Amino acid sequence: MSQIWTVRRAVWADTPAISRQNAAMAMETEGKILDPAILHAGVQGALERPNHVRFWVASAQNQVFGQAMTTPEWSDWRNGWIWWLQSVYVESAWRGKGVFASLVDAICADGKDFAARESVPVVGLRLYVENENQTAQEVYRRLGFENACYQVMEMPASKMEKRTFLRAIE
Repeated sequence: MSQIWTVRRAVWADTPAISRQNAAMAMETEGKILDPAILHAGVQGALERPNHVRFWVASAQNQVFGQAMTTPEWSDWRNGWIWWLQSVYVESAWRGKGVFASLVDAICADGKDFAARESVPVVGLRLYVENENQTAQEVYRRLGFENACYQVMEMPASKMEKRTFLRAIE
């Protein structure tokens, strides 16, 4: 199938489209309404940190309709970077056409370029997916993702603030 879209690294002008799609994703997957001001600032914060966060967009005729973001995690066990795939969204009219696969292809190609440039490999691409989102899980499996032997757990900021550092007194 010939692509009728392009995939590229996101630029500042993509902020409104990425913010809109993130809001749509939160509503669609978790029934959450995100604060638009925080979301907009968060997308801009990502775009301001290209060494840590990379946003990719799929677009046609200057309209962004798909996106994915990567953030790095160092693996001392594997001596390389694991890129976390986040903020994955393809507008419903574009689903099932290979848009997400083309985003993943671009990210994998960038990982190879990154490894050659930095002399440190990208040793894996990870993502998390809602347990109930069977459709997304099947898409990910078709693209080569496998179930990891991990469960994602999180400590929210509200609980982090309640933790205290205890040290042994000699």
